[in-house]
Amino acid sequence: MLKHFRYEEFDSPDEKGSFINMDSDFLSMLDNARGAARIPFKINSGYRTAQHNKKVGGKSKSSHLVGKAVDIACNSSRERFKILSALQDEGFNRFGIADTFIHVDNDENKSPFVIWTY
Repeated sequence: MLKHFRYEEFDSPDEKGSFINMDSDFLSMLDNARGAARIPFKINSGYRTAQHNKKVGGKSKSSHLVGKAVDIACNSSRERFKILSALQDEGFNRFGIADTFIHVDNDENKSPFVIWTY
């Protein structure tokens, strides 16, 4: 049970109920980080079907495809700091930073302790 999110927020837009493919440990960590940040996390992208991932130009080995990634909307440097701090405190260590969102994943098949930009 998530305290700060509705499961539907993690659906791929082309497959209702696809949130079931999200990793439960990932969601628990994300929910804890959201509570610690004390600001809303608007999920731009959660789980993605292969078709949706292709449509949005996602990478073929995207962590969204295995339910271990989200993109969180972010509109200011202060919001970005609060979100990143809470995610790091919860144990996340893979981040992609864009002007309008933060990608976070905990895909153990990828290099840890990295931050990249879009």
